[in-house]
Amino acid sequence: MRGEWNGLKALILDECPYAYYVHCFAHRLQLALVASSKEVIPVHQFFTKLNSIINVVGASCKRNDQLKVAHASNIAHLLSIDELESGRGLNQIGSLQRPGDTRWSSHLKSISSLMRMYSATCEVLLNIVEDGTTHAHRGDADVAYEVLTSFEFVFIMHLMRKILEISNMLCQALQLQSHEILNAMHPVSSTKLLIQNLRDSGWDELVASVKSFCETVNITVPDFDAQYIARRGRARHQQDELTIGHHYKFDIFNAVIDSQLQELNNRFDDKAMELIILSSSLDPKEMRISFRIDDICKLVEKFYPQDFEDYEILQLRTQLEHFEHVQQLPDFITLESISDLCQWLVKTRKSNIYPLVFRVVTLILTLPVSTAITERSFSAMNIVKTTLRILKNKLQNNLV
Repeated sequence: MRGEWNGLKALILDECPYAYYVHCFAHRLQLALVASSKEVIPVHQFFTKLNSIINVVGASCKRNDQLKVAHASNIAHLLSIDELESGRGLNQIGSLQRPGDTRWSSHLKSISSLMRMYSATCEVLLNIVEDGTTHAHRGDADVAYEVLTSFEFVFIMHLMRKILEISNMLCQALQLQSHEILNAMHPVSSTKLLIQNLRDSGWDELVASVKSFCETVNITVPDFDAQYIARRGRARHQQDELTIGHHYKFDIFNAVIDSQLQELNNRFDDKAMELIILSSSLDPKEMRISFRIDDICKLVEKFYPQDFEDYEILQLRTQLEHFEHVQQLPDFITLESISDLCQWLVKTRKSNIYPLVFRVVTLILTLPVSTAITERSFSAMNIVKTTLRILKNKLQNNLV
């Protein structure tokens, strides 16, 4: 039985380094943030229109080539008037990126590519309107051009790029293959703070940026103090004093940001943050500063009561008191992460001396924030669960 358990531990460390049961703490966060923003109707419509524009412009190799030629011409012109910075790797000729509901960061890349190639995209659409081979092609291009050059589309384009840029650092951090849970929590707080700051004091800067862009590409900027008239017959239900500025600030700007903050708070609530803080007590770097036995015991009692019998929780404290002196060993001082600690316990066979401590460590490692590791772990988890089931059946048969 011991040999089978040792083999199982090796399987956990080699095939599923973040433990035999995997909970995805922040799976595809940016996709969830985009989905929550689409609950605001104008934003949902924006992404639908964005897809349509990209489909029209990228419908053929000829149109893609025209887009690249127009983009290269615009870059050359801007460089000649010192509106663009030159340098290696800058101002590369690319293509429009399609957003995908299952592809990480694709929405930010799509919006960014359109903003880089905005003038070139307008030029290609106008060419299709004039020289399209069929009336359907010309009509689709005309509709796409009208949408692309509308103030509302440009406003939401700038707003979503700003929000997705803020959240992108957190999403990239969560995507790192070897990311520790504790390190991933630092961008969580900063992301929430930056998005909240955008809501509290970022309105004027965003509007100024949008207006400047509109002036550059000759788009009419509406009077924000004028009365806002809703479309599709909804005007009779709106307040008479509602202005265009009020509509953009409260119905779009604030509404989208609130959806982002709510999504982040739902995924990283107080309970989850407490779990992370208590889990940090078994980080070797934290242990060398202060060995928090009370926090480890509280972690088990509050979050893992079903994984320990009552008498084991009492034994855990004693094991931890003994384990505290292990920190003085030379090879322990080199440990940098919880996963390092888990592997060290197995390699030194101290997992047999401190089995309850080892169990807590493996349970902590069932919370990988890395999507890349999680996706690999789910396939490995089937192997682990099968092995556990076999061991359980053997044990039951022996008892019978």
